[in-house]
Amino acid sequence: MGLWDAGSTLRGTCALYILLAAACGGSGGDGEGAPPGAAPGTSSSGGATSSSSSSGGSSSGGSSSGSAADAGSDAGPRAPVKLVAVTFNTGTTDGLPHDDPPNDGYTSAQAKMSNDYYGDGLAWKAAVEDTKAFFAQVQPDLVMFQEIFHSPECANVPQNARAGFVCETWQAGDPTVTQVVLGAGYQIACNIGKTDKCAAVKTSFGSFRGCTGAVCLDGLAGARVQDCGGGSRVGRGVIDLVGGGSITVVLAHGSSGYKPADQDCRTKQFKQVFENLDGAPAANGARNIVMGDLNTDPGRMTLVDGSARTFNDYVGGNKKFKFVTEVGSSAPATYLQTLVPGLGGGFNIDHVVSDAFEGSCWAAGVTAGHPKVTQMTYFDHRPIVCSLTEKTN
Repeated sequence: MGLWDAGSTLRGTCALYILLAAACGGSGGDGEGAPPGAAPGTSSSGGATSSSSSSGGSSSGGSSSGSAADAGSDAGPRAPVKLVAVTFNTGTTDGLPHDDPPNDGYTSAQAKMSNDYYGDGLAWKAAVEDTKAFFAQVQPDLVMFQEIFHSPECANVPQNARAGFVCETWQAGDPTVTQVVLGAGYQIACNIGKTDKCAAVKTSFGSFRGCTGAVCLDGLAGARVQDCGGGSRVGRGVIDLVGGGSITVVLAHGSSGYKPADQDCRTKQFKQVFENLDGAPAANGARNIVMGDLNTDPGRMTLVDGSARTFNDYVGGNKKFKFVTEVGSSAPATYLQTLVPGLGGGFNIDHVVSDAFEGSCWAAGVTAGHPKVTQMTYFDHRPIVCSLTEKTN
């Protein structure tokens, strides 16, 4: 059932959900909103490179691609694997009240520059420093980023749009924003053609199979969905664990928007995760963790969004994959944008699901006892932090 085909009883509700297209990052930060001339994610820093195909559903192998054969090689150690995993859409938007008090130095003028030149990815230096402090405290083993600015793109940013941003002091060869916020001791691999969508693993925990450097652009296996933007919004990596065995991790960032075409793109992307990415599902290992910004709420949006129903076809209930994050109408919202003033808002679009791990999660700035990453008016998502333990039954 498409957004515009839901029937007259849903038209009023559907009209509200259309407004969420901009709030969910449709204007930038996820690649489609990157400024003209921005450097594509087709180079590699110390890792193998891959090229993506322009045909819908065609596969492209990353340096940490894995294959259907990996499902048989994921035999793990006897002791259950434990890890701390984070998914964080670090994007911003010019739709937030940046000029409201208190004055945090990031105004609507800077927000416009972010949209115009930085794809609304994490690039404001003060926010970068706050994010760095957050990760220093959490010390995750696995991180999935969406909408994080890739520093080499500073070469395309004019001088008059650099003050206060990471490009103000950037020089070729400097660490990427992802490296800066995580600190030393992490290996990074990104989706094909999407330098803003990257996975990171703590090297004391494991390493991405096939990635030999600190940063492997195009390092996650993926495939472009035709007519759904450039690059791959789904990426698969196989992590060879220091303690033995391996796990398969999937970074998923669904297309934004709530028109029928947007829903169709997300539906196809979710099918890449669970059915066919490159001849096998993205989640094709014996132990899989799927994380990211779905750009739909599988607990609240099922009446008006077919892609939410599609995701639920694979996850929850008696199905193989289970939600680790909270889902449902009573789940505390972690995406806090308001649809219409006075009507409130709040959704759960950032999720962690697995067929082999269980645990508990918290959201910075939402869960009691866990403050926001920054006091600035900057992020429109909240990071999700999950303590995961391998199931033993």
